[in-house]
Amino acid sequence: MTQQFTADVLICGAGAAGLTLAIDLARRGVSFRLIEQMDRPFHGSRGKGIQPRTQEIFEDLGIIDRIVAAGGLYPPERAYRDDGSFTVSEVVERIAPTPAEPYRMALMIPQFLTEGVMRERLRELGHCVEFGRELVGLEQDQDGVTARLSGAAGEETMRVRYLVGADGGRSFVRNALDIGFPGKTLGVRAVVADIVLTGLDRTAWHRFNNGAMDRQLALCPLAGTELFQLQAPVPLEGEVDLSAEGLSAMIGDRTGRNDIHVHAVHWASAYRMNARLADRYRDGRAFLVGDAAHIHPPTGGQGLNTSVQDAYNLGWKLASVIAGASATLLDSYESERRPVAAGMLGLATGLLEAAKRGDIRRGREVQQLDIGYPGSPLALETPERVAGVLAGDRAPDAPLRGAGGQPRRLFELFKGPHWTLLGYEAKRGTVPARTGLQIHCIGPDGELIDENGHFRGAYAVSPGNWVLVRPDGYVGAVVGSAQTDALAHFLAEQGLG
Repeated sequence: MTQQFTADVLICGAGAAGLTLAIDLARRGVSFRLIEQMDRPFHGSRGKGIQPRTQEIFEDLGIIDRIVAAGGLYPPERAYRDDGSFTVSEVVERIAPTPAEPYRMALMIPQFLTEGVMRERLRELGHCVEFGRELVGLEQDQDGVTARLSGAAGEETMRVRYLVGADGGRSFVRNALDIGFPGKTLGVRAVVADIVLTGLDRTAWHRFNNGAMDRQLALCPLAGTELFQLQAPVPLEGEVDLSAEGLSAMIGDRTGRNDIHVHAVHWASAYRMNARLADRYRDGRAFLVGDAAHIHPPTGGQGLNTSVQDAYNLGWKLASVIAGASATLLDSYESERRPVAAGMLGLATGLLEAAKRGDIRRGREVQQLDIGYPGSPLALETPERVAGVLAGDRAPDAPLRGAGGQPRRLFELFKGPHWTLLGYEAKRGTVPARTGLQIHCIGPDGELIDENGHFRGAYAVSPGNWVLVRPDGYVGAVVGSAQTDALAHFLAEQGLG
């Protein structure tokens, strides 16, 4: 007799990826459990950069303002010379927002603060992390997954429709599924530590010995805290003293100064940098997200951001299939996200080489606003377009005015678990209403008015065009007024019949 399902989804790992997936499933009414092997939340700063595309996701999840309030912008870099003089430069390009891209600056917020905000949001949605609970075995069949969990109260067995491994670089889920994790160790070992110190001001990211891998040292004030993050390459072998006294000695040796003192160590780690990518992201009813699927060097701040976006891509697809959409929808997760991770691995590895030479400046290439899914099975474009937004692209924002006179934004219309259909100077009723689809008509006779032309400019639409935006903010379809039958068929394929 088949065991009854105790939840739709089991998420293993409560870092940023697991929390993103949990929040997304919670707002969609999907039953799940989120377990974490550690007894308490991670308390390090490791992934401290939140890129613009992730900020857009956080707006959709309802936490962007809390994230911004808890963190801050990156300070300028102060690179010291041997004589104590220094040069000042910007680490991150200072770029003003635009109507299409409302977030253009990377945020700095320690990972433990980010995850704290996410746990708070999850509690608001009626769920919480189960700490001290570990997956110790799994078996799957064509109908579901049987998982064995262990914790202080003993072992339990549960039955779920799907299992997601968000359990980090040493992923139990990935190993249990015998999924290869090829890549390479990058020949760099480094210390990262969150410390309380005196002797440096908090207005700059202090860097010493740029370009000398045996003596580089960076001390960055962590926004939203009293802490500094120390980053320093160390020898590949041997013990590293991570105590306050040991780190003070390292700082004194590498800076030549005796006025910088470490008073406390909040968190510290010595690690080897790796670049690895899982052979596949799925095995039957089990999936990998985040560091379980890809490990990056920290340069460029891509790891946490890529992980959040994995979960954001997978969440709505799991929910749709659980609600009755074709299971083939889940095939698009790997085909869309694995190439992105491969590209991010190449980018982060290249930035590591630049960092070895002392160059840590970052531009648009790290913002992830240009990531898209060209060629995705979830992309319809008829007739084929040669300009403007294409199917598979990120859907830009745009300011509009409601017929009632109030300002609106496209991102406000996208916010939530639904699909969004935008008709430009199109007649309402041409595409019938469907559950899970919100339809908006833009134009002089529509409910929304593009009075400054930002929507028309960003999307390069013509009268009668329809633009379909997926729940994760990517364009699913762009069709002309004569192709609404193709659009209706596409919607039905996604479970929006």
